[in-house]
Amino acid sequence: MTAPSPTEATDPTEPDAKALPTRRRTFGLAAATALVMGNIIGGGIFALPTAVAPYGTLSLLAFVVLSVAAVLLALLFGKLARRSPVTGGLYVYPRDAFGPFAGFLSAWSYWTMCWVSIAALAVAVVGYVDVLIPLHGNHALEGLVALAALWLPAAANFAGTRWVGAVQIVSTVLKFVPLLLVATVGLFFVDADNFGPFNATGDSVPGALAASAALLLYSFLGVESAAVSAGEVDDPERTVGRASVLGTLASALVYILGTVAVFGLVPHDKLVDSGAPFADAVNAITGSSWGGTAIALVAVASITGCLNGWILLAAQMPYAAARDGLFPAPFAKVNKGGVPGFGVWATAVLGTALIGLNYTAGPDTTFRVLVLITTFTGCVPYLLSAAAQLYWLAKGTREQVRPAGLVRDLVVAALSFAFSFWLIAGAGYAAVYQGVLFLFAGIPVYVWLRGRAETAQTSA
Repeated sequence: MTAPSPTEATDPTEPDAKALPTRRRTFGLAAATALVMGNIIGGGIFALPTAVAPYGTLSLLAFVVLSVAAVLLALLFGKLARRSPVTGGLYVYPRDAFGPFAGFLSAWSYWTMCWVSIAALAVAVVGYVDVLIPLHGNHALEGLVALAALWLPAAANFAGTRWVGAVQIVSTVLKFVPLLLVATVGLFFVDADNFGPFNATGDSVPGALAASAALLLYSFLGVESAAVSAGEVDDPERTVGRASVLGTLASALVYILGTVAVFGLVPHDKLVDSGAPFADAVNAITGSSWGGTAIALVAVASITGCLNGWILLAAQMPYAAARDGLFPAPFAKVNKGGVPGFGVWATAVLGTALIGLNYTAGPDTTFRVLVLITTFTGCVPYLLSAAAQLYWLAKGTREQVRPAGLVRDLVVAALSFAFSFWLIAGAGYAAVYQGVLFLFAGIPVYVWLRGRAETAQTSA
């Protein structure tokens, strides 16, 4: 397959560019940056301080390490987007470098991660809504709230990419500003005695650092959002890289400052058992008890915006693969708003099935098993994309590599590959084992689609 040129105006993955409508690029720098931030900062930020508190303040160091690694990935995707500024970036990069099978594995893995994560996020909304409107443990009501959290952002996607971008900007502002206020204003109320020990585990510092980092692996999933949506981004050769880096840096700033503020506002022994650490931090600042309500409102806005962006990505990845015949043909259809409508439907329906499973099955359900493997399935495309960049750098042809930045690009790609490998290893043996099985379950789909495509070509 001929590698596309970064200067091509049409999408080189189209089987017949003239036969398809021109895609409007509706995401400027602000919308693309909001997409990255909105997909990185979901509901997890509100529980992260409690999750890492048992490890002590060295978990803040783990945040810094992960932030640096995430910025490297953002730089990597920016470079790759210059080469292939089209929708479905993390599918396109491995496909161009290693062929259709690698592209399919990347698309299948990423799509799996998306729709499972979307269901998990919709379920996470329920806990925060319960703070605002008590649901009294009624599973039917909880299920309806989760379904509403899923289908309302899906409706925004059906309306078109302009609506997606607008919702993403509004929801990002609604969650970013309050979190940043807590993270900055809270620093003036910090009590050093609240931080607790540097290493609270009793293990070695490297061991405790790795263990705390393993809990934070999910924090930066979404750094690739602008690259996946490059076909919707205005001037993607420049905007994707800038939006990826800006969105990642802003998210890292909120993560690190917010966690530092919570650590310093809530006593360590209380933080370890806190069910709402940011609410406790707000209460410590104001001296009142309205923090839970305020944080619940911010959390609902945060997760809704996150769902809005992830549903778009979940539709765009199979859309890009379907144009090459590597996903079922309906995924390649685009509605009047410029959104792959069938992909949105498929994602919403699969998410609905998982939500139903969550509220009807016991605690050890398939739903929980699938959620466990999202880190693995999300990181496989990272690994393959980093490998693709290393391939182009090793190939060294003038049209793919700029000699002036060779060393810099090589360092970024190599470290991104190492970081992706570390993320997969940190997911745990069970997650990797189950993730590999789920990944290989897509191979029959690939075999069927490729076989039919080759038969049709032979007949023609």
